[in-house]
Amino acid sequence: QAELVESGGGTVQPGESLRLSCVGSFSNFVKGWFRQTPGKEREFVADINFHGSVINYSDPVKGRFTISRDNDKSAIYLQMNSLKPEDTAIYYCAAKRGWTAEYNTWGQGTQVTVSS
Repeated sequence: QAELVESGGGTVQPGESLRLSCVGSFSNFVKGWFRQTPGKEREFVADINFHGSVINYSDPVKGRFTISRDNDKSAIYLQMNSLKPEDTAIYYCAAKRGWTAEYNTWGQGTQVTVSS
């Protein structure tokens, strides 16, 4: 399968927004976003099933982040609003074959930095 490629990261001030994109070969996979800060374990952010009918968010991002997908473009997105300094991390997209499977396909990550 093709590698996943993230884009859209950058540096913003608190309260601003970013939209992350991830493209690659997804087929009917479940797709998700994770993030990691140095010294911390990788953290789940959000995931979404093929039709977008089942979506999960971690508590820190609920109400601020929105995950979506466009299967015709083999893409998933993460709209990140009201960004906080604690959102600073490398963000990774990932894919797995089903809800009970393990994530086994990962992108290289894109850096998101939120600071004044």
